Amino acid sequence: LSLIADAGHMLTDVAGLVLALGAMKLAERRPSPRRTWGYHRVEILAALTNALVLAAVAGFILTEAWDRFRSPRPVDGVPVLAVAVVGLLVNLVGALLLHAGSRKSLNVRGAYNEVLADAVSSLGVIAGAAVITATGWLWVDPLVAVAIALWVLPRTWALLREAVHVLLEGTPPEVDLAALRAAMEAVPGVKTVHDLHVWTLTSGVHALSAHAILREGAAHGAVLDALRTRVTGDFPISHVTV
Repeated sequence: LSLIADAGHMLTDVAGLVLALGAMKLAERRPSPRRTWGYHRVEILAALTNALVLAAVAGFILTEAWDRFRSPRPVDGVPVLAVAVVGLLVNLVGALLLHAGSRKSLNVRGAYNEVLADAVSSLGVIAGAAVITATGWLWVDPLVAVAIALWVLPRTWALLREAVHVLLEGTPPEVDLAALRAAMEAVPGVKTVHDLHVWTLTSGVHALSAHAILREGAAHGAVLDALRTRVTGDFPISHVTV
């Protein structure tokens, strides 16, 4: 069962990488009158899909482990050990390839987290297979499988929560909305700012819309330019509509 858990996560890794690549290719397509933002959100949908599949796999493993604790099944430790070693090598190579991109993209981060979790789970399978081969303790197999599932679930939850937050157009965590409003209202000529919204299009691409009321006699064009400069200069926001 521990090897099935590892293999299941490997399978979702492959699916996740395919989704990530497809999402990146779609995101390169130019905007159209029908989709004025282009296909940036496909990346977030791919990350959401990855999280849901991982959660389903973890749920299956936990359910199966419960059955095997009650009714242990014979396990041949040597083949399990050999396959787990190969899996570990594959995961280490994948993690090295994805590490840099995981800092910039939610989608790639999801794939990287999956590969990293699989590398750890492969180590667990190797240890479990070694113990079973040496001692014959069959309960080690479902125990390792449960450990793998529980190792993956917190990361799955974090990815799922972040993807849903983006789809709900929540304020990006790196943007302090109160500080942003104060910075905009500190621009000379601005009286108040309201109807302020900041949301994420895709990883690292944030947009803002707001209504600014100017003081009497303020030069509209100059104040607008100053607002855009302040927002894009002091905050990680690239698309500004005021």
